Amino acid sequence: MARLLQAPPKFHPSEWDIANKMQSASTESQKSRSERVTAESRRLLDEIEKTTQKTQSDVNKKIEQRQEEIKFWKQELDNKLEQIFHETEVLLTFKTRLEKSLESCKEPLDIAQKCLLNRQRRAGIDLVHDDVEQELVKEAEVLQGVIALLERTLEQTNEQIRLNRAAKYSLEMDLKDKFTALMIDNYCASLTNNTPDIRYTDHTVKIEGTFVSPEDWTDFSNINVEKAEKQRNNSLVLRTLIDGILSQTASDMRRQCEAVNVAFRNRVKEVRDAKHQLERLLAMVMDETASQEKNIAALKKSIADKEGPVKVAQTRLEARNHRPNVELCYDTVQYRLTSEVQEITKNIERLKDTLAQAETELKGLSRRQLSLEEEIRVKENTLYIDEVLCMQMRESAHINNF
Repeated sequence: MARLLQAPPKFHPSEWDIANKMQSASTESQKSRSERVTAESRRLLDEIEKTTQKTQSDVNKKIEQRQEEIKFWKQELDNKLEQIFHETEVLLTFKTRLEKSLESCKEPLDIAQKCLLNRQRRAGIDLVHDDVEQELVKEAEVLQGVIALLERTLEQTNEQIRLNRAAKYSLEMDLKDKFTALMIDNYCASLTNNTPDIRYTDHTVKIEGTFVSPEDWTDFSNINVEKAEKQRNNSLVLRTLIDGILSQTASDMRRQCEAVNVAFRNRVKEVRDAKHQLERLLAMVMDETASQEKNIAALKKSIADKEGPVKVAQTRLEARNHRPNVELCYDTVQYRLTSEVQEITKNIERLKDTLAQAETELKGLSRRQLSLEEEIRVKENTLYIDEVLCMQMRESAHINNF
């Protein structure tokens, strides 16, 4: 208890003086350090403020430059999109032309094949591999070749339309991203230090694998533009090709169609001339038949007319054979009667031979008449097939330019 009530130790005046000096020195030192920190802080504040303003100004310029870059590529993409869209629409009209042209080939081919089939119904010697058939076969081959060419061209056109649309899709997607990026950068450009909705965000300063380099960014849009331009050029070349194909195929089909029609007209004229010649021959045969029939009738009448004279002569000879004794003389009468019988008999045989020959000729004329009539029917059948069935059917076929 006594220790607790013991008075604190007392210091020496020198110690008191030293303590006061130390306090003074420490305070001065603290004040000096504080003044240096204050001065450094002011310098740093000024430096950082200037740096911050300069950096923010540079960022604003960079954003503005980026906006211009995006606008430039957006304009490039817009222009190319408009071009590829227009080119695709034009190519679609060419596709329609191809489809119409392809459809229009079916009727002429069907007609050519029907003509070939109908002409198989020609009869006899008229079933000939003539110029008409050769031209019809060639026409069918030309049409089949044209159809195959148009089908291949149509497939190529469909593929080019697909490629155009793929390029168009790439441009649209790129444009969509450019539009979004431009909206974001426009928003960023509008932000200031006093904008109400600025805020702290964590983990924003990072570079991940999804980021691309500016070069890759430029190359991406440039590739899309080049791809669209390439497909547009291919489409232009294809349209020129289609124009040429449509013009050439129509010309080929029209030329071959005319060749077939000329062959038909020439053949019909030949058959009609042949028919007229056969009809003239038939008329001549029928006239000759009538003449021969009259001749046969005259021969038969002549033979019949000789029965009286021969009977008279033979009766006279028979009677004179009964003359008595010396009266049975081979006199001039007997000689002449005998000669008469022989002469008439011989003439009758000659008439019968001529009659047989005439009847043979009549049969020949009859066969010739039947043959000519049959041949005329063959020509009539051929004319009906070529002139009525085929040529009239061909009049309905039209070859148009598409």
